[in-house]
Amino acid sequence: MPDLKAGVIGAGAFGRLHAQKYSSLPGVTLVGIADTSEERAHVLARDFGVTAFAGWRSMLQQVDIVTIAAPARFHGEIGVACLNMGKHVFIEKPLAANLREADALIRVAERQGLVLHTGHQERFVMRHLGLFDGDVKPLKIESHRAAPFNPRNTDVSVVLDLMIHDLDLVHQLNDADIAELRATERSFYGRSDEVAADLTLAGGMQVELFASRMADARKRFMRITYPDGEIFIDFLTREMTNTTPRKLRALGSVSTVEGLPCPSTDPLGHGVAQFIRSVREQRPAAIAPREARRALETALAILDAAKVARPEKRIAHA
Repeated sequence: MPDLKAGVIGAGAFGRLHAQKYSSLPGVTLVGIADTSEERAHVLARDFGVTAFAGWRSMLQQVDIVTIAAPARFHGEIGVACLNMGKHVFIEKPLAANLREADALIRVAERQGLVLHTGHQERFVMRHLGLFDGDVKPLKIESHRAAPFNPRNTDVSVVLDLMIHDLDLVHQLNDADIAELRATERSFYGRSDEVAADLTLAGGMQVELFASRMADARKRFMRITYPDGEIFIDFLTREMTNTTPRKLRALGSVSTVEGLPCPSTDPLGHGVAQFIRSVREQRPAAIAPREARRALETALAILDAAKVARPEKRIAHA
């Protein structure tokens, strides 16, 4: 088969990562980089020896597939246009900034028969470890995701920026509906920069989530409690403890799994390769758009609950 021609929309940090993945995968030719900043597009395009486009629309005629790594508020508009032009689309999380745009993306992708993949690649890590195997549901999930301030992605709340990863994982570990939800927030720069959420799922499972982009240091862990023990994963140190009888794979150093980059060592590379496989083999997206929508729906519900609670005053920084 001829190479798939790929384009990247957005020349920021994630745009660079996607360009690297496309450049390294067999059967894919990176054609160009598009960004609203012509200078930014030229810098990244020069690094990869491809064409820079000042506008993404002018690039679409030359590609088969696109990654949308633009700010989340543009995901819906750009994604629908790309799908209407017959392009398969990889959208970095979140799927969209609101449910109306998410529904439009899903509707157009289904009508056009195109792959719409969302960047919830940490799900591949959990599946590779074996955490989705078995029928026993956890009693409790605790997840903590914190990082020092970075101006990237501040156009959306920390829930859509960071916590949405964990929401997708929670729904994969237990797909029960949410029976009760409470949340609090602190806003440093005006967009819910630190959020804590407590969820109770139908059936009784408890979920405690915390996300901050104003922390003193990076922290990223998940604790999953079962009736017969606990699994604790530190995603930064790549250490895992398991007191349950489940046999899990380690966060190892193998480079490939079934011919694709290993999820636990290269989650994004694995996600992009899964996207390419879905396009080539005309498979459904490895991360179903409606599942990405569900994570978005829960994220927006948490934001609504946090805004109602408002336990903290906004913190003004000089």
